[in-house]
Amino acid sequence: MPAPASPRSALSAENLALLEAVSRLGSMAAAARELGMVPSALTYRIRQIEDALDVLLFDRSARRAVLTPAGAELLRSGEHLLQELDAVAQRVRRVATGWEPQLSIAADALIARGTLFELCEAFYATGAPTRLRLRAETLSGTLEALQSGAADLALGVSVELAIPGIQVAPLGSVPFVYAVAPHHPLAAVAHALSDDELRRHRAVAVADSTLRGRGVTHNLQPGQDVLTVPTMQHKLEAQLRGLGVGFLPQPLAQPYIDAGRLVVKPLQRTSRTQRAAYAWRQDTGPQGAGRALQWWLERLQHPKTRHALLHNHHQS
Repeated sequence: MPAPASPRSALSAENLALLEAVSRLGSMAAAARELGMVPSALTYRIRQIEDALDVLLFDRSARRAVLTPAGAELLRSGEHLLQELDAVAQRVRRVATGWEPQLSIAADALIARGTLFELCEAFYATGAPTRLRLRAETLSGTLEALQSGAADLALGVSVELAIPGIQVAPLGSVPFVYAVAPHHPLAAVAHALSDDELRRHRAVAVADSTLRGRGVTHNLQPGQDVLTVPTMQHKLEAQLRGLGVGFLPQPLAQPYIDAGRLVVKPLQRTSRTQRAAYAWRQDTGPQGAGRALQWWLERLQHPKTRHALLHNHHQS
């Protein structure tokens, strides 16, 4: 006597097709004729499926073969399963042509989300089978994601020195402004602010997303109170509410400056500009890169794309 089928083996594409035929035609005999089977063999297969799942799939008290609620649910779910199997087969065939199954992109807080999503839209429009995974990172965490293998492409890294195994290309420069809310005490100060004056007021800082060590911080004064937030958007919101002060990327802050919701304050120290780059591992490109990474690297060669990633925050 053969061993009973397992629930997983019972949910084969062939078995689901048998159930669909019986349900559609209303009888085991009619389904057997369509499928080219002996009726007893079809009945035996249906009972094997029911035994494996420990449910009744058809109400045998009726003159027609009527699905039970469990049987109807199995057919509904089975249809989605078959569609997914077809999709997997298609993806496998297309991945064999050089497309990566997944491409992970680490985007620093400097990157304009609207432009990043526009690039995603353009990528999906190609019909590529590669799945995209976006990671939000900050400061040294962006590069760390690339070095650790958690990301295939890093946007907005701050790299001044050559790093073995990492290919880096310039993205552009972003000016920063020291901004406060109009109701903050520093908003009414007319002269250029000294470091000592800044130290007396709470700063808002974005947490470094690195998993190693303490990460890095910028422009904090010794002994200064700090409100630490997870993203640049949180930092912007905190400063709009007057919860603290600090530098913001000028492209991100400009709409709020124009609307009078932020006030730019001159400082006695030199102004701040951050150079940003994009990076990928040398063992994956550009010549050895998969087609998905190649697509992104080709787009990043366009000056307008690089500028938009750093400056079009009003679209985010």
